Amino acid sequence: MSDTPFGFGLPPEEPDDGDKGKKKDPTEGGQSAGGSGNPFGFGPGAGGDNPFAAMFGSMNPNDLGAAFQQLGQMLSYEGGPVNWDMAKQIARQTVSQGTSDGTKDASVGPAERSAVDEALRLADLWLDGVTSLPSGSVSTVAWSRAEWVEASLPAWQQLVDPVAERVGVAMGDVLPEEMQAMAGPLIGMMRSMGGAMFGQQIGQAVGVLAGEVVGSTDIGLPLGPAGKAALLPLNVAQFGKDLGVPQDEVRLYLALREAAHQRLFAHVPWLRSHLFGAVESYARGIKVDTSKLEDVVGQFDPSHPEQLQDALQQGMFQPEDTPEQKASLTRLETALALVEGWVDAVVHEAAKSRLTSSDALRETMRRRRASGGPAEQTFATLIGLQLRPRRLRDASRLWASLTDARGLEGRDALWAHPDMLPTAHDLDDPDGFVHHEQADFSELDKMLGEAAKGPQKSTGGDRTVDEGGEAGKGPEDKGEGGTEDGKDGRDR
Repeated sequence: MSDTPFGFGLPPEEPDDGDKGKKKDPTEGGQSAGGSGNPFGFGPGAGGDNPFAAMFGSMNPNDLGAAFQQLGQMLSYEGGPVNWDMAKQIARQTVSQGTSDGTKDASVGPAERSAVDEALRLADLWLDGVTSLPSGSVSTVAWSRAEWVEASLPAWQQLVDPVAERVGVAMGDVLPEEMQAMAGPLIGMMRSMGGAMFGQQIGQAVGVLAGEVVGSTDIGLPLGPAGKAALLPLNVAQFGKDLGVPQDEVRLYLALREAAHQRLFAHVPWLRSHLFGAVESYARGIKVDTSKLEDVVGQFDPSHPEQLQDALQQGMFQPEDTPEQKASLTRLETALALVEGWVDAVVHEAAKSRLTSSDALRETMRRRRASGGPAEQTFATLIGLQLRPRRLRDASRLWASLTDARGLEGRDALWAHPDMLPTAHDLDDPDGFVHHEQADFSELDKMLGEAAKGPQKSTGGDRTVDEGGEAGKGPEDKGEGGTEDGKDGRDR
């Protein structure tokens, strides 16, 4: 365990090479190889999995002052719903401790950077023949785990803040209105502690996930900067370690997935906001367990801040069982499945004739995405949401069928607007969607364009007809949206 009182010392900016599990210097904020069970480095016997359990009981007098100082910093936090500075600190420290199999983070060397760059560029060439979407990668990069943490935290902030905000508001609402004025300082303290607790939990989850991800789009959401295709060489090697597949093939297959995601997010401009908006919409329907929160507030003792930690670990909130909330969850799950299914289909098409192990790699990745890891389970506990596509296989089959029926351009054209995409019902009946006659928007677009320019009148007998259609003829005569069957007006 860390010799630092709370283990909050910042790890090195770049991970150390050649660390074989020896105990780090205390100033590095690290820990010995055997202590990975406690992400906060509180010293042996300090309460098992609870980082605050023995905050005041097991410290010597020299450490007690530092402990109170750290507690004061937590209580004085006045930022947003999550203390992201603390989250970053904890994530970096978790990364520096290494993964459960003893693998330590390491700086990426020139040879690895070159191999990643070559794989991503070759992957883009292969994808040119299987999708009409052009390359979405402006640059390529090879990240260490610590660098992935730095690059992905802004996206995590966008995902988690809406849920954490609801918890922060709930902390102020559990007391009767007449008591809130008197309890102002306590409410402020609770919100500060909540921000710190969220920061610790999110930081630990991100730190663990950094030991699992192989690129910037593993969970189906763009976590890195736009246009930057990335792989983590250390995690790529760990992914292929026991597969019996040449490392070059593993790297190329994962590069294909990363490059395919980049094309989709770069050339479907509404997709990122659609996915993040779906998460936020889902968060708005989260119901905080006020009875549990009231118990925590009523019994809160500043000398035992682990009470809030326990409440977070047990999950204080759950989705409301309403039609609106179920619809939000369905939309989010369907969107994630469609993204992953499209990537799975185009990568398989690009790899099947070039990589001898493509089928095995595909199945490994499918199972990995379907099962989720410990970090994803932590996020599910924290925000009540599992960010994985439950219907990946259904979506992949549908995209493959669309390719056969309509070709690459016909398939990829569905990304032009969210209302054109398959729905959850279409995943149940893919043949019905694939062979359904698609609406032709060309005539409607022409009419709208001419209407925007103003009426261009021509005489025809005793009446005036607008150029491009009969008098009185408009989109309403074709049904909703100007299509023959109103298909684009379906509830999605």
